[in-house]
Amino acid sequence: MNAEAPAITFLHASLINNFVLSSFLGICPFLGVSGRVSTALRMGIAVAVVMLISSLSAYGINALLVLLEAPYLRLISYIVVIASAVQLVELITRRFSPALFQALGIYLPLITTNCAILGLALFQTSRQYDLIHSIAYALGAGTGFILALLLMSGIREELSRSQQPSAVRGLAIVLIVAGILALAFMGFAGLGTGQL
Repeated sequence: MNAEAPAITFLHASLINNFVLSSFLGICPFLGVSGRVSTALRMGIAVAVVMLISSLSAYGINALLVLLEAPYLRLISYIVVIASAVQLVELITRRFSPALFQALGIYLPLITTNCAILGLALFQTSRQYDLIHSIAYALGAGTGFILALLLMSGIREELSRSQQPSAVRGLAIVLIVAGILALAFMGFAGLGTGQL
Protein backbone atom coordinates (compact mmCIF):
# COMPACT_ATOMS: atom_id res chain seq x y z
CA MET A 1 0.00 0.00 0.00
CA ASN A 2 1.05 3.57 -0.54
CA ALA A 3 0.98 6.26 2.15
CA GLU A 4 1.20 9.30 -0.15
CA ALA A 5 -1.89 11.24 -1.19
CA PRO A 6 -3.44 10.43 -4.58
CA ALA A 7 -2.72 14.04 -5.65
CA ILE A 8 1.00 13.45 -5.05
CA THR A 9 0.80 10.21 -7.05
CA PHE A 10 -0.85 12.17 -9.90
CA LEU A 11 1.82 14.90 -9.69
CA HIS A 12 4.64 12.35 -9.73
CA ALA A 13 3.25 10.56 -12.80
CA SER A 14 2.44 13.70 -14.78
CA LEU A 15 5.42 15.97 -14.11
CA ILE A 16 8.13 14.61 -11.85
CA ASN A 17 8.42 11.14 -13.40
CA ASN A 18 6.82 11.92 -16.76
CA PHE A 19 6.83 8.71 -18.76
CA VAL A 20 8.13 10.37 -21.94
CA LEU A 21 10.46 13.10 -20.71
CA SER A 22 11.82 11.51 -17.52
CA SER A 23 11.53 7.76 -18.04
CA PHE A 24 11.85 7.85 -21.85
CA LEU A 25 8.94 5.47 -22.38
CA GLY A 26 6.57 5.99 -25.31
CA ILE A 27 9.12 7.72 -27.51
CA CYS A 28 7.73 6.28 -30.79
CA PRO A 29 4.43 8.21 -30.75
CA PHE A 30 6.18 11.15 -29.12
CA LEU A 31 8.43 11.55 -32.15
CA GLY A 32 6.08 10.16 -34.77
CA VAL A 33 2.80 11.96 -34.08
CA SER A 34 4.02 15.24 -32.65
CA GLY A 35 4.18 17.09 -35.97
CA ARG A 36 0.81 18.82 -35.51
CA VAL A 37 -0.95 19.89 -32.31
CA SER A 38 -4.34 18.54 -33.35
CA THR A 39 -3.00 15.08 -34.14
CA ALA A 40 -0.84 15.04 -31.01
CA LEU A 41 -3.78 15.93 -28.78
CA ARG A 42 -5.94 13.18 -30.24
CA MET A 43 -3.17 10.61 -29.97
CA GLY A 44 -2.50 11.71 -26.40
CA ILE A 45 -6.15 11.27 -25.48
CA ALA A 46 -6.21 7.81 -27.10
CA VAL A 47 -3.10 6.76 -25.16
CA ALA A 48 -4.51 8.23 -21.92
CA VAL A 49 -7.75 6.26 -22.34
CA VAL A 50 -5.81 3.05 -22.96
CA MET A 51 -3.64 3.82 -19.92
CA LEU A 52 -6.69 4.23 -17.70
CA ILE A 53 -8.34 1.03 -18.97
CA SER A 54 -5.07 -0.87 -18.64
CA SER A 55 -4.43 0.45 -15.16
CA LEU A 56 -7.85 -0.55 -13.88
CA SER A 57 -7.57 -3.94 -15.54
CA ALA A 58 -4.04 -4.48 -14.22
CA TYR A 59 -5.23 -3.72 -10.69
CA GLY A 60 -8.02 -6.29 -10.97
CA ILE A 61 -5.83 -8.88 -12.68
CA ASN A 62 -3.10 -8.48 -10.08
CA ALA A 63 -5.60 -8.93 -7.23
CA LEU A 64 -6.99 -12.06 -8.92
CA LEU A 65 -3.55 -13.53 -9.65
CA VAL A 66 -2.40 -12.92 -6.08
CA LEU A 67 -5.56 -14.65 -4.85
CA LEU A 68 -4.90 -17.59 -7.19
CA GLU A 69 -1.20 -17.62 -6.23
CA ALA A 70 -0.23 -17.23 -9.89
CA PRO A 71 1.68 -13.90 -10.05
CA TYR A 72 3.88 -15.34 -12.81
CA LEU A 73 0.97 -14.75 -15.23
CA ARG A 74 1.01 -10.96 -14.70
CA LEU A 75 3.03 -9.95 -17.74
CA ILE A 76 1.14 -12.03 -20.28
CA SER A 77 -2.18 -10.99 -18.75
CA TYR A 78 -1.24 -7.32 -18.94
CA ILE A 79 -0.20 -7.66 -22.58
CA VAL A 80 -3.54 -9.28 -23.48
CA VAL A 81 -5.49 -6.54 -21.68
CA ILE A 82 -3.47 -3.77 -23.33
CA ALA A 83 -3.95 -5.28 -26.79
CA SER A 84 -7.69 -5.60 -26.14
CA ALA A 85 -7.97 -2.02 -24.89
CA VAL A 86 -6.16 -0.73 -27.97
CA GLN A 87 -8.47 -2.72 -30.24
CA LEU A 88 -11.46 -1.18 -28.45
CA VAL A 89 -10.09 2.35 -28.87
CA GLU A 90 -9.24 1.63 -32.51
CA LEU A 91 -12.76 0.36 -33.24
CA ILE A 92 -14.37 3.36 -31.55
CA THR A 93 -12.07 5.78 -33.39
CA ARG A 94 -12.70 4.12 -36.76
CA ARG A 95 -16.47 4.19 -36.17
CA PHE A 96 -16.91 7.70 -34.78
CA SER A 97 -13.96 9.61 -36.26
CA PRO A 98 -12.67 8.18 -39.55
CA ALA A 99 -10.61 11.32 -40.16
CA LEU A 100 -8.80 10.87 -36.85
CA PHE A 101 -8.34 7.18 -37.58
CA GLN A 102 -6.75 8.11 -40.91
CA ALA A 103 -4.61 10.89 -39.38
CA LEU A 104 -3.16 8.64 -36.67
CA GLY A 105 -2.44 5.93 -39.22
CA ILE A 106 -0.09 3.20 -38.09
CA TYR A 107 0.51 4.86 -34.72
CA LEU A 108 -2.95 3.94 -33.41
CA PRO A 109 -2.46 0.14 -33.51
CA LEU A 110 1.12 0.66 -32.34
CA ILE A 111 -0.28 1.84 -28.99
CA THR A 112 -0.34 -1.90 -28.23
CA THR A 113 3.46 -1.95 -28.23
CA ASN A 114 3.82 1.38 -26.45
CA CYS A 115 6.12 0.57 -23.57
CA ALA A 116 4.64 3.42 -21.49
CA ILE A 117 1.37 1.53 -21.14
CA LEU A 118 2.99 -1.74 -20.11
CA GLY A 119 5.32 0.24 -17.85
CA LEU A 120 2.31 1.84 -16.17
CA ALA A 121 0.81 -1.56 -15.33
CA LEU A 122 4.12 -2.98 -14.11
CA PHE A 123 5.08 0.12 -12.08
CA GLN A 124 1.74 0.35 -10.30
CA THR A 125 1.89 -3.37 -9.46
CA SER A 126 5.45 -3.17 -8.14
CA ARG A 127 4.56 -0.11 -6.05
CA GLN A 128 1.48 -1.95 -4.70
CA TYR A 129 -0.92 0.90 -5.40
CA ASP A 130 -4.48 0.51 -4.21
CA LEU A 131 -7.38 1.27 -6.57
CA ILE A 132 -7.48 5.04 -5.89
CA HIS A 133 -3.72 5.41 -6.33
CA SER A 134 -3.83 3.27 -9.48
CA ILE A 135 -6.45 5.59 -10.98
CA ALA A 136 -4.48 8.69 -9.92
CA TYR A 137 -1.30 7.16 -11.37
CA ALA A 138 -2.98 6.33 -14.69
CA LEU A 139 -4.61 9.77 -14.96
CA GLY A 140 -1.30 11.43 -14.11
CA ALA A 141 0.62 9.33 -16.63
CA GLY A 142 -1.98 10.07 -19.32
CA THR A 143 -1.93 13.78 -18.52
CA GLY A 144 1.86 13.81 -18.62
CA PHE A 145 1.84 11.98 -21.96
CA ILE A 146 -0.61 14.51 -23.42
CA LEU A 147 1.46 17.38 -22.00
CA ALA A 148 4.68 16.04 -23.54
CA LEU A 149 3.02 15.52 -26.93
CA LEU A 150 1.44 18.98 -26.91
CA LEU A 151 4.68 20.69 -25.93
CA MET A 152 6.63 18.90 -28.63
CA SER A 153 3.99 19.40 -31.32
CA GLY A 154 3.68 23.12 -30.55
CA ILE A 155 7.43 23.56 -30.80
CA ARG A 156 7.58 21.48 -33.99
CA GLU A 157 4.85 23.59 -35.60
CA GLU A 158 6.82 26.74 -34.79
CA LEU A 159 10.03 25.16 -36.09
CA SER A 160 8.32 24.32 -39.38
CA ARG A 161 7.73 28.05 -39.91
CA SER A 162 11.35 28.99 -39.23
CA GLN A 163 14.64 28.32 -40.91
CA GLN A 164 17.22 26.06 -39.33
CA PRO A 165 20.72 25.29 -40.46
CA SER A 166 20.79 22.31 -42.81
CA ALA A 167 22.80 20.27 -40.30
CA VAL A 168 19.93 20.19 -37.80
CA ARG A 169 16.87 20.01 -40.04
CA GLY A 170 14.38 17.20 -39.62
CA LEU A 171 14.88 14.60 -36.94
CA ALA A 172 18.07 16.21 -35.58
CA ILE A 173 16.27 19.34 -34.37
CA VAL A 174 13.42 17.23 -33.02
CA LEU A 175 15.84 15.20 -30.91
CA ILE A 176 17.58 18.36 -29.70
CA VAL A 177 14.23 19.84 -28.65
CA ALA A 178 13.26 16.56 -26.94
CA GLY A 179 16.51 16.67 -24.98
CA ILE A 180 15.89 20.25 -23.90
CA LEU A 181 12.33 19.37 -22.84
CA ALA A 182 13.69 16.42 -20.83
CA LEU A 183 16.18 18.74 -19.12
CA ALA A 184 13.38 21.19 -18.35
CA PHE A 185 11.30 18.42 -16.78
CA MET A 186 14.22 17.56 -14.50
CA GLY A 187 13.38 20.83 -12.77
CA PHE A 188 10.18 19.25 -11.45
CA ALA A 189 12.21 16.72 -9.42
CA GLY A 190 11.86 18.77 -6.23
CA LEU A 191 8.07 18.96 -6.43
CA GLY A 192 5.98 16.62 -4.37
CA THR A 193 8.52 16.18 -1.61
CA GLY A 194 6.61 18.38 0.81
CA GLN A 195 2.96 18.52 1.80
CA LEU A 196 0.17 19.70 -0.48
